[in-house]
Amino acid sequence: MMKLIFLGPPGAGKGTQAAIVSKKLGIPSVSTGDMLRAAVKEGTKVGLEAKSFMDAGKLVPDEVIIGIVHERLDKPDCAKGFILDGVPRTLAQADALEKAGIAFDHVISLEVHDEAIVERMSGRRVCNKCGAPFHVANNPPKVEGVCDACGGELIQRVDDKAETVRHRLEVYHQETEPLKSFYQERGVLDLVPGDLGTIEETTAAIMKVLEA
Repeated sequence: MMKLIFLGPPGAGKGTQAAIVSKKLGIPSVSTGDMLRAAVKEGTKVGLEAKSFMDAGKLVPDEVIIGIVHERLDKPDCAKGFILDGVPRTLAQADALEKAGIAFDHVISLEVHDEAIVERMSGRRVCNKCGAPFHVANNPPKVEGVCDACGGELIQRVDDKAETVRHRLEVYHQETEPLKSFYQERGVLDLVPGDLGTIEETTAAIMKVLEA
């Protein structure tokens, strides 16, 4: 049984690592976005509640998010464990999960400096036709601004612009970073460098922690 949370700033590689570790351990990785979309699609009670907030362009409140997490973790594929990616985001959510009786074996915090995140995210480009991902430094296209796969135009998403990234980092430091102290007090926090070089090296560092 392995119940995990992946924490870290936007662009630290949480989703990538959660997907890899999920395969290695044979447990599902569940992200807030996926859970919300599934609950809305299935038309569950909390799903419909979440939809009413989303349709109004409002943030989905903590109690609704926790309700959706609870519903998801009760499904049979989570019986042997799970990885949460993107939740909890705030101390209130962490508190609510604890009160709901959901405990964790490890909380992995991927540590990456702000400037490295800005560089990593502001260098991202996507093809506006086929959606293929590129990076100006780490995975450049053969021809600048042109997709290798389909010849479409490569664009920078608004979310990846440096000023947007800096704002998201500020929000992370204010709202999510305090979770590190919360889980440290409970003896389950593990800090893993998220900028070791390659994705494989970061995965190896995470597996070392989990196998210890």
